Amino acid sequence: MAWDQGDHGSARSWYGSAIKAAGSAGDPLLVAYQAGSLAQFEAHAGNSAETLNLTRRARRSLGEQQPAVADAWLSSVEALGHAAAGDRRSADRALTASRAKAEALSTEEEPPPWPWVFRFDPVKVAACRVTCGARLGLADWVLGTDTEALATGHAKQRALLVLDIAAGHLAGGRIEAAFAMAGRALETGLQYRSGRIVERVRAVRRSLTSSAPPKVVRDLDERLHGVYL
Repeated sequence: MAWDQGDHGSARSWYGSAIKAAGSAGDPLLVAYQAGSLAQFEAHAGNSAETLNLTRRARRSLGEQQPAVADAWLSSVEALGHAAAGDRRSADRALTASRAKAEALSTEEEPPPWPWVFRFDPVKVAACRVTCGARLGLADWVLGTDTEALATGHAKQRALLVLDIAAGHLAGGRIEAAFAMAGRALETGLQYRSGRIVERVRAVRRSLTSSAPPKVVRDLDERLHGVYL
């Protein structure tokens, strides 16, 4: 909740408490899950080194008894960490590894082990690739015939992916499409009072520097004016 509200200091504090509590419980799976969750947060915050340090910590916690779902998921988090550092090659390798592991998982009948409540499948890897592409400014990673079909789940999660797609349009020079999508995401952010979404909208806006922005950009500026989330 703190992350969603844009309160990064509190989010780190709660994640740290969760990792300590998992350690006290003596459950290596839970420790790895919480460390990986904090790594995911740090990746989205742009802190590559911390992301990769935390994923290594998660893997050490699991040791040799590493469930396949944990391996696949942590590879996707590592991809986000490499993307935050601008390392396209390493991000691509991590995504390829994650996708291969997720495809193997998709053929299994057994539910994922707790605390992995939801299955990790190739669709989630594809969504992660879109996010990595947005961070790296790679339109070809972000835009595809079925990209928007990946925007599933809760409205806030859809809005965040839409903003990644908007970043891809911007990287490809499609300003009108990019800011139309950013405007849609802003509506969701304001509806749910999500500081995280609003800040991502602002990040997309900052990525365009122009002395004479088109009307769709000026309209977004007007809507952002006076938003304090």
